[in-house]
Amino acid sequence: MKALNAEEVASRGRSPLLPIFLIVMVDVLGLTIILPLLPFYAERLGASPTVVGLLVSTYAACQLVAGPVLGQISDRMGRRPLLLVSQMGTFIGFLILAWAGSLWMVFLARVIDGLTAGNLSLAQAYISDVTRPEERAKSFGVIGVAFGIGFLIGPAISGFLSTFGYQYPIFMAAALSATSILSTYFLLPTAPVIPESERREGPPLPAGRRLRVLDWGNYATYFKRPVLAQLLWQFFSFAFAFAIFMSGFALFSERRFTWNGHPFGVKEVGYIFAYVGFLGIILQGGLIGRLVRIFGEEKLVTSGFISATAGFALIGFVYRLPGLLLASSIASFGTGVLRPALTSLITQRAGREEQGVVLGLTQSLMSIAQIIGPVIAGFLIDRGLLTTWALVGAAASFMGVAIERFRTAGAS
Repeated sequence: MKALNAEEVASRGRSPLLPIFLIVMVDVLGLTIILPLLPFYAERLGASPTVVGLLVSTYAACQLVAGPVLGQISDRMGRRPLLLVSQMGTFIGFLILAWAGSLWMVFLARVIDGLTAGNLSLAQAYISDVTRPEERAKSFGVIGVAFGIGFLIGPAISGFLSTFGYQYPIFMAAALSATSILSTYFLLPTAPVIPESERREGPPLPAGRRLRVLDWGNYATYFKRPVLAQLLWQFFSFAFAFAIFMSGFALFSERRFTWNGHPFGVKEVGYIFAYVGFLGIILQGGLIGRLVRIFGEEKLVTSGFISATAGFALIGFVYRLPGLLLASSIASFGTGVLRPALTSLITQRAGREEQGVVLGLTQSLMSIAQIIGPVIAGFLIDRGLLTTWALVGAAASFMGVAIERFRTAGAS
């Protein structure tokens, strides 16, 4: 009993932020290693761009269904056990993907990974459980930094390792996933399961309480509020444009650009994603805070949509690497400011006790966009409509501007 108490005291005395930082960064590294590789990997196994789009959508659909369930189970059983389950699902998915000899195995790998996907949300909920309310905002910055670093390094690793063979980046992702499991098991203290009544005493969980997929009544409630509905529709416009861009960019680049006489492959796409990740770190590393103080969230949202629209449209008309880098930079600025600015405005418009649910709603909207967007992107690229693909992304982004103008006109 004494040994148990001593272990519990030591567990409570350790700060969980360093393990959480390592766990999230390793998880994101694994995910971003797969990001530029998966379209080419599936294509080599006979997938058309349409099938690649369906593959990406399948993962998002499984995540949308399973995410709320994992969150609810973790409320009862604790975050750490479910985090381990989620990480093991990712690890198994990577191993199946590495040894996939046919497309159905690739789909199986993504289904398993999607049904257990919840690493980031569970990590956020864990931080909410073990930190005091006044420390949560600072603690959540840890996840943002880890995500930024992972998105910078992961695609570059994928691009480099792919030169030795497509399986090498996947095995690296699996090794990182295994490292994340070991880190969670050995380094992460067991967090107490906080009763709902106590959890409500502090600020709402920044992780967001996910709504059930068929819980249409709760969804409709928030879309009936004019100001909040406008922001939610704008968030969906951003998410939809982003999903079209991220899911279609690799196959678009393969068909549009060449480097040293050969079409763009995993290496070139991985380096482009790493460049975009680098721009994101600069933006999130302090620049976004200054822009908010100078211009405010509403002006940033408008400028973000205009920038993203211009960047996506320009991508459709460039045929050389310098033009692609310029267009990607413009689009990256737009998407980089949109998510934090829109999320901030949404939480400001919602009641204090509703913020967790509303943030969960934005995550669900992101998942829905990631289900629809890749299918459309794959369909267009499959038919050689490369410029149209980019313009559809631009049109989706422009809808965010149109929604703002419609609201302003209605108010006047």
